[in-house]
Amino acid sequence: MTVTSTSSTTRDPRPRAGTAAYRRTVIALVAAAVATFAQLWSVQPILPAIAVGFDTSAGQAALAVSLSTGGLAGFTLVWSGAADRIGRARVIAISLLLATLIGAVVPFSTELWTLLLLRTLQGAALGGVSAAAVAYLAEEIHPHDAPRATGLYIAGNPLGGMGGRLLAGLAADHGGWQWGVAANTVLGLAALLVFVLVLPRPEKSADPVRRTGSDEGLGLGARLGAAMTTRGLIPMYAQALLLMGAFMAVYNVLGFRLTDAPFGLSQAVASLLFLSYTAGMVGSAMAGSATLRWGRYRVLTAATLLLLVGLGGLFTTSVLLLLGALLLLTFAFFCAHATASAWVGSHAVRGRAQAAAVYTLAYYLGASLFGWLGGVVYDAVGWNGTVVLALGLTVLASLFALRLRRLPAPARD
Repeated sequence: MTVTSTSSTTRDPRPRAGTAAYRRTVIALVAAAVATFAQLWSVQPILPAIAVGFDTSAGQAALAVSLSTGGLAGFTLVWSGAADRIGRARVIAISLLLATLIGAVVPFSTELWTLLLLRTLQGAALGGVSAAAVAYLAEEIHPHDAPRATGLYIAGNPLGGMGGRLLAGLAADHGGWQWGVAANTVLGLAALLVFVLVLPRPEKSADPVRRTGSDEGLGLGARLGAAMTTRGLIPMYAQALLLMGAFMAVYNVLGFRLTDAPFGLSQAVASLLFLSYTAGMVGSAMAGSATLRWGRYRVLTAATLLLLVGLGGLFTTSVLLLLGALLLLTFAFFCAHATASAWVGSHAVRGRAQAAAVYTLAYYLGASLFGWLGGVVYDAVGWNGTVVLALGLTVLASLFALRLRRLPAPARD
C-alpha cells in the first residue's frame, strides 16, 4: 500500500503576504484604485469653477459628478462579463486606458452637455476596475492573505479620492477647471503604467481550478443568478448600499455645514475636510489584519458601532469635536467597506465577478440616491436632519448584517 502525501499535492500556489509576488500585486491594484478614484472624484472640488466656466447653476454642474458615478455603477455588470471572458487583469488595464483617454479630451469641452457626456463615458470606463479588482485579489492571492490584500486595495480608494480632489483644486487655482481635470488625467496615466509594469504575470502552471473557477461553462445569466441567490450575499450588498448612503449623505452637505453658522469657515479651509480621508486609508488597511484575528462579522459589527458613534458626534457645535467625529466615522466606514467587499470576493464561489459588480452597483447607487436625499433633507430641516438620516441608514445596515452572524461557507465543487 502506497501512502501519498497530500500536503505537496494540495498546496495552494498563490502568493502569501511577505512574498515579492504579493507585494507587486498589491502595489499594482492600489495604483489602479488611485487612478480610478482620482479621476472619478476630480471634479468635485472644482464644481464652482465649472459652474462659472459654463455659466450654469450649481445643480447642473454637480451632474459632472453624479453622471460619472452613475455611469460607473451602470456598467459594472457589463465589465464583469468581459472579465470572465478575457481576464480580470486585462479588463482593469483596458478600463484605465479608456478612462485616461477620455479624461484627456474632457478639458477641451466647450459646452456643458459635452462635458457631462464625456464624464458619463469616463465613469462607465472606470467601472471595469471596480468590477474586477476584488475578484482578482480573491483568486490570485492566497485565501489566508486575500482579506489583507483587499483592505490595502480599498485603502487606495480614499487615497485616490483625496489626492485627486486636492490635486484638482490646486491645479484649478492656477489654470481653471481644465487644469484640474488634466492634472488627474496625468495622475491616472502614471498609475496605469505602474499597474501594467508591476503586476506579476500569472504562471502558466498555476492551479487550473483557480483560473477557470466554478464559473466554467456557466452563462452570464447563471453567474448573475448565483450572485443574487448565494446565501449571505444580499446582506453584504446591503452594507454597500446603506453604509455608503449614510457616508455620502453627510459628506455631500458637510461643506455647507462648515461654511454656515456657527462655524463660518472659509471655503478654502472647509475644503481641507478631504484630508480626513487619511483616516479611511488607515481603516481600510487595518480591516484585513483585523478580520484574520477576530473574524469578518466581529470587525464589521465593531466598525458599524464606531460609525454610529462618529455620526452621533456630528451634532456638536465645536469644530474640533466635529472634525474628530468626522475622522472616526471615515475610519469606521472604510473599515466596514473593506471588510464587506472582501467578504463578497471570498464568499461568492460562482459568479464572483458578478457578485463584485453587484456590490459595486449597490455602493454607487447608495452614493447617488442617499447622497442626493441627504441634500434634500438638509434643505428641508437642516444639518441635524441629515445626520438622523445617516444614523437610520446605518442602523438598518446593522440589522441586515445580523444575517451574517453564523453564515456558513458556500458549498464548493
